[in-house]
Amino acid sequence: MLVTDNGSVRILRLNRPKARNAMHAKLRVELKAAISAADRDAGVTAIVLTGTDPVFSAGVDFKNLEPEPGSTGSPLEPTPAAAIRAVRKPVIAAVNGACVSGALELALSCSFIVASDRASFADTHARLGVVPTWGLTALLPRAVGIRKAREMSLTGAFVGAQEALRLGLVNQVVDHDDLLTFTLDLAARIPANGAVGEFLELYDRGADLSLSAALNSELTHSLGRTYDLAAFTAAGTAISGGTT
Repeated sequence: MLVTDNGSVRILRLNRPKARNAMHAKLRVELKAAISAADRDAGVTAIVLTGTDPVFSAGVDFKNLEPEPGSTGSPLEPTPAAAIRAVRKPVIAAVNGACVSGALELALSCSFIVASDRASFADTHARLGVVPTWGLTALLPRAVGIRKAREMSLTGAFVGAQEALRLGLVNQVVDHDDLLTFTLDLAARIPANGAVGEFLELYDRGADLSLSAALNSELTHSLGRTYDLAAFTAAGTAISGGTT
């Protein structure tokens, strides 16, 4: 696991290229710890998750299934995907190659997905005779629709970057060599204020609510919020380029 900073953006890189960045117990523990540390760090405004070329990750390392250090073996223990979903900062997946099964669950748990033109996505759990536990059956249909999600899971077929964009699985597709630069620029355009975390929370909460309940949730949250009028006015002036 490689951890670096680019300004206020924390870059987490899955780094087992000889094993196609497959996540063994040690890497899963390191990833969860790195995500939590970035979330707690007040100097970090966004997190980018990527892999060492040529792949993003082959998912969980099924050749090396020892329990994580300190684990009880319970499937209810927090997973790296759950750790990502718990973060109240933007987490952007920069998918640089094949993104398979558990790695797809990681990417789906992120706020955005930016794909290299070499990226591809697949769910191969069924081929291995296992079922997902990191959220795939809940997250994939929300991204691509239930019928396409079933097809991907039951056939294990790979979806290329442009098809992933058409399906709504990813936000952007960029040239491979520009992937990290583009993603860091995207992260840098996100404002460093408390509203960002609130937006993430409202979107996550609203996904599980009816339209009327989601509208009410947003309104209730807004009514309970306090505003710094001077800061609000200054920000509005900066955005508009004039007086507000």
